[in-house]
Amino acid sequence: MTIGIIGAGNMGGAIARGIAAGGNIAVADITVTSPNRHGELDALKADFPDLCVATDNRQATGADVIIVAVKPWLLDEVMSEIADSIDFAQQILVSIVAGASLEHLAAFSKSTATPAVFRVIPNTAIAVGESMTFIASANATSEQVGCVTDIFSNLGKVMVVEERLMGAGTAIASCGIAYVMRYVRAATEAGVELGMRADDAKKAMLQTLIGAARLLEATGSNPEAEIDKVTTPGGLTIKGLNAMERYGFTTAVIEGLKASMK
Repeated sequence: MTIGIIGAGNMGGAIARGIAAGGNIAVADITVTSPNRHGELDALKADFPDLCVATDNRQATGADVIIVAVKPWLLDEVMSEIADSIDFAQQILVSIVAGASLEHLAAFSKSTATPAVFRVIPNTAIAVGESMTFIASANATSEQVGCVTDIFSNLGKVMVVEERLMGAGTAIASCGIAYVMRYVRAATEAGVELGMRADDAKKAMLQTLIGAARLLEATGSNPEAEIDKVTTPGGLTIKGLNAMERYGFTTAVIEGLKASMK
């Protein structure tokens, strides 16, 4: 299988690195393009010498799977440039462009064939094989869905959903990783105020996050059940939780996620 990635920015570059490092697809079978070199292509080539890079987007359109990873305002321009180079009857088009509907993507096909198109929303942890990725498709066979799912399953966890849920997936996982980072930063700052070194506070918080995630995965528990286990009457944990709620912790999280869908 060959992969073409159009766009070498934060997300396109992360996807390229994740696939290249994953070992399931030969690095030489991955092509990454970006008209504006700006060092991103050079950095990818330095890390993966066998990777194919180019400044002409058409160089990526010969691949079995074409992943478009450009800014939303560039999508129409880029697709108009490359659409006539894509055999929509044979190739799979994957877009990670926020807000671009499957109907909009399919409209770029100039042939009478019904194109198989995918919307994929990963997050930047894809670069280290730990993304939470949402996938929706139109006109795709089960084999094509399996192909795209396999690519991204090797880069983290995957959830195949109806297109109507892609906004929620974006908020929870794609935007959501930034919210987790903000929590880690805030907790680190609190640790410093409490007398810890910043690096030590960050290490402790990272392990706490990892432990919490693995605990929930292993037990299947409701988070509230695990909270109850560490909130003794009159104890420090319940005091901390109540203080967070007085400052609007839960409301802030919910409203932030809802705002990410607007």
